[in-house]
Amino acid sequence: MNQASCDLFCHDLPSLPQPKKVGTVLITGATGYIGGRLVPELMARGYRVRIMVRRYSPVHRERWPDAEIAIADALDVNALKTALDGIHTAYYLIHSLLLGPKRLESAEIQAALNFRHASEQMRVRRIIYLGALGDRQASLSVHLRSRMKVARSLAQGPTPTTILRAAVIIGSGSASYEIIKHMVNNMPVLFLPPWARTLCQPIGIRDVIKYLVGVLEKPETTGQSYDIGGMDILTYEKMLKILARLLGKKRLYVSFPDLGVKFYAYFLSLLTPVPAPIIFSLIEGCKNEVVCRNNDIKRILPFQPISCKEAIVRAMTREEQDNVHTRWSDAYPPAHELAIKLHELAEPPRYTTIYSMVTPKSAESLFESFSRIGGKKGWFHTNWMWRMRGMVDRMLLGVGTSRGRRSSSSLRINDVIDFWRVEDLQYGKMLLLRAEMKLPGRAWLEFTIEHINDKNRLSVKAYYQEKGFLGKLYWYIFLPFHHVIFINLIKQIEKRS
Repeated sequence: MNQASCDLFCHDLPSLPQPKKVGTVLITGATGYIGGRLVPELMARGYRVRIMVRRYSPVHRERWPDAEIAIADALDVNALKTALDGIHTAYYLIHSLLLGPKRLESAEIQAALNFRHASEQMRVRRIIYLGALGDRQASLSVHLRSRMKVARSLAQGPTPTTILRAAVIIGSGSASYEIIKHMVNNMPVLFLPPWARTLCQPIGIRDVIKYLVGVLEKPETTGQSYDIGGMDILTYEKMLKILARLLGKKRLYVSFPDLGVKFYAYFLSLLTPVPAPIIFSLIEGCKNEVVCRNNDIKRILPFQPISCKEAIVRAMTREEQDNVHTRWSDAYPPAHELAIKLHELAEPPRYTTIYSMVTPKSAESLFESFSRIGGKKGWFHTNWMWRMRGMVDRMLLGVGTSRGRRSSSSLRINDVIDFWRVEDLQYGKMLLLRAEMKLPGRAWLEFTIEHINDKNRLSVKAYYQEKGFLGKLYWYIFLPFHHVIFINLIKQIEKRS
């Protein structure tokens, strides 16, 4: 079995592919954590797949050369109609978790209504939606209540909707997994509020994908709703203890009063890569018991879900192998794919600074060297400066440097590197990063390699487009640090190549 086959989850799924009966399948949220793993599974089983994205990027064609690409926003009904034209089944994997609780509910409901109306007009045969577990009779968090309303909104339309309801999803790159992993790693004493003893039924990412594919291949699931979960029903405290044992960490667990969701969300955002808006929505939902109430799906798709411990072990193994395919950061910050690109500016940025050196090192080795910056390996020199800037950004509810990167050895367009995002990438020639930290302006960082006779010129160039007086002040305050940071950075890139 080759590596591509090993990375797929559905090879033992107790259902048969139906590509001829189903026709073209649309996947919304294809660039997100779940959607990015669902696309290759469906394509490997012979389905014609169309992905819906808000803006075209060459990376989509590189990742999925055989998929159709539709440009649409769920808040634009006309664009949705175009994306849904000729579609048999549509996966609805859109959510607005990153907007925070105030804007979350209204945005999600409007998007669902638009999708429902567009699906009806384009005669879509089925919708498959991944929602959230939770007792519908209980007082739910904004996040869980919104997911329930989206499910209800989709199901009220004439297009039959299959609803899968899951609790905590554990897998390499998932926000939930990275939160608990960094809590255990960074907190010798774990202060546990009352809701840490709430029951939940976590599910591994591989089982989520298997259920999503399985219901497509089982016609009897059309128009039905199912709870999906893993083997274990346990508390969040128990999940932390399982992970601590696997990591070999001895931790002290102390009961603590509930100081409010906002306090814990902000505190944990300083200790984990996950930003406060996501943590807030997830923690708020921890107060609600999320356990499967019906197990009808097991009769239709009789495979054995993995345990919480196995899901964590598999996630840790993927990280150790540097083989994480998708990550929560793929979709953070919101609408990052709509951000203005450097080449789209009407005029070049007013402020620039460049540092260069000529070296006999090959272009390939130089490129591989600066492609490894950030994340666990840091920025090769003056790391304390980068970390301090990241900590300030995180305190201001920005992304911070703790966001890290998906892979320590490989990059693709739209990957994150700490508080930067890869805007452009040309192997052996150039890497362009766009700043996503809080700034009074826009910033880019470009690494280039230029062949000169039998040598190469390695350059690092910073671009900055200010916003008003504060933007100008920011540039001049930090300008003296550029010399120290970039001169040493370029020397280290050359040395490590």
